[in-house]
Amino acid sequence: MRFILSLLIAGAALLAAILPEAAMADRVRDLGAFQGVRTNQLTGYGIVVGLNGNGDDDLEYLTQAMRGVSGRMGVQLPPGVSPGLKNAAAVMITADLPAFSKPGQHIDITVSAIGKAKSLRGGALILTPLYGADGQIYAMAQGNLAVGGLGITAKDGSQLTVNVPTVGRIAEGATVERAVATGFDSSDVLRFNLNDADFLTAERLRDAVNQRYPGIASIEDGMTIALHLPMPLDARANMMAAIEMIDITPAEPPARVIINSRTGTVVINSAVRLSAAAISHGKLTVRIDEKPKVSQPTAFSQGQTTVTQNSNITANEEPAHVALMKGGASLSRIVDALNMLGVTPSDLVAILEALKQAGALKADMVVL
Repeated sequence: MRFILSLLIAGAALLAAILPEAAMADRVRDLGAFQGVRTNQLTGYGIVVGLNGNGDDDLEYLTQAMRGVSGRMGVQLPPGVSPGLKNAAAVMITADLPAFSKPGQHIDITVSAIGKAKSLRGGALILTPLYGADGQIYAMAQGNLAVGGLGITAKDGSQLTVNVPTVGRIAEGATVERAVATGFDSSDVLRFNLNDADFLTAERLRDAVNQRYPGIASIEDGMTIALHLPMPLDARANMMAAIEMIDITPAEPPARVIINSRTGTVVINSAVRLSAAAISHGKLTVRIDEKPKVSQPTAFSQGQTTVTQNSNITANEEPAHVALMKGGASLSRIVDALNMLGVTPSDLVAILEALKQAGALKADMVVL
């Protein structure tokens, strides 16, 4: 009985190793997003005060900004007066406005110095409007900064910097003042955009949605699926939630080889195939040894010390193995062959480029 059970387990393991892996199904929400339901970027220009002498000092644009701030507070600086603002710094504020954000809600902001300020630690941001791409104000920002970096300067000029002290964050530091229209409550048709354009994936998505809700989905192009959803918002939201959780199997990605020339990283995806090709790669090592000889004259001979050059040049070429790749070779075969050749990352780049030029590599090469 134990022998039979062992045979069954061994057979199952053998089948698992031989049979190809089943394609993984992904949720629709992981393949794209509904058009209009996205975050929006906000930016603003403001002033951080209370920096204990680490500010921008006499920068002209900071002085102009402080005049505007003091004017809003009812304090008018006399003409020609340029205050020394060592405790203030000009900053840029950035934030992401989530979809469906409503007035009164809070969002996080990032504050970054744009002048000569050495640190924003301990500073407070003065009330600043945040603008969208259309030039409209969508939020107001203010609060005390949390800075993770630290910068210290001694009297002798030595410095110590930990992380980045000129960038800080304010949790819930901005209040939303205007909502962004998404089209969710006004459009008859909602569009779902795939992250990567692919007609086969779009077809599978359309069929899966129509199987769940017959006739509501149609393909507009390789990236966009049009969904005709009912106008009652509650029913529309329920259908959108159900559609996002549908599992589909996306199409296999295009064959692609990614090469990072700076780090020597090479990534080959599973769709890469090779035509029949033979690969041979060897290394030639040239070594030059310099052993100069010094000749000393004998005593009282009126001679001079001379240096005689003695060079020894040797060349060593390692034996090159030839790897034969049959047509349609998969990623595992490619990796096995290259490992047998013992190539380095730089050698691998040269081999892949040669295979591409020879027409044997069926993939797009992307060099970063």
